Amino acid sequence: MQFDDDADLDTSQVEDQRGGIPGGGLTIGGGIVGLVALLLGLFFGIGPQELGIGSGPSGPRPTPSTDAEVARDCRSGKDANTRQDCRIVAVVNSAQSFWGQELPRRGGTYTPASTVLFTGQVRTACGAASSAVGPFYCPADRKVYLDLGFFDELKTKFGATGGPFAQAYVVAHEYGHHVQNLTGTLGRAQDRRTGAGSAAVRVELQADCYAGVWARHATTTPEKSTGRPLLKQLTQADIDDALSAAAAVGDDRIQERFQGRVTPESWTHGSAAQRRQWFTTGYTTGDMARCDTFRQ
Repeated sequence: MQFDDDADLDTSQVEDQRGGIPGGGLTIGGGIVGLVALLLGLFFGIGPQELGIGSGPSGPRPTPSTDAEVARDCRSGKDANTRQDCRIVAVVNSAQSFWGQELPRRGGTYTPASTVLFTGQVRTACGAASSAVGPFYCPADRKVYLDLGFFDELKTKFGATGGPFAQAYVVAHEYGHHVQNLTGTLGRAQDRRTGAGSAAVRVELQADCYAGVWARHATTTPEKSTGRPLLKQLTQADIDDALSAAAAVGDDRIQERFQGRVTPESWTHGSAAQRRQWFTTGYTTGDMARCDTFRQ
């Protein structure tokens, strides 16, 4: 995974709240079963209140500092090639460039969404959340929330191979949820039903597919500022890292790892095999129309 060293990064698309004012915490209780329920309820998903696990009204959110690290230090593609937080900025820029061109081409409209970097806890329009829930998208404020410490856990707790493009897959999945929100699909997941065939699972698998669609076009989508793609190179090893991450957070893998048994009736995101399959579908076809998980 290699970015254009000379490309300019648009840090206005990322709010750096790391080390800022913590929000009211999201309490995790009930032992390991409670933790598994929380992970499966929100992991790579949508905001906590939408799934009934938020901590209530979020209150005012902290204002990002004007000297936040990403705004100060993430200026170019060269920075993205050497720093993790700058890499996230670059992936956000690339994903939004692609969807900003793709949705209008299909008769839709794309509205940009910010990514909020935080540590520990965060206040959102979907309620307060802790880092334990993993990355998520809040449709109420149209923002992606991410604690960078999650990427270490993706390897150590969930057994993924890791790697820069595994991180890119996570971000692209969340922007898949944003696309679903803009196109009216995301609401299908909010009936609070679970199970292998539930709408919640189908929405998550479609977001995986959309992540694959972006990956297919990431090295050919030109940036407005340069007319060149921000992402220059993507290897099969990068794709393998994304597939490893997708499988590691399959419902069956998480349940087996944390509770010792698999209960498909409680699935909210799909199995490891399904997540790999749908990312691959998006990547091999490059066509969001092939991501209709509700008909297949």
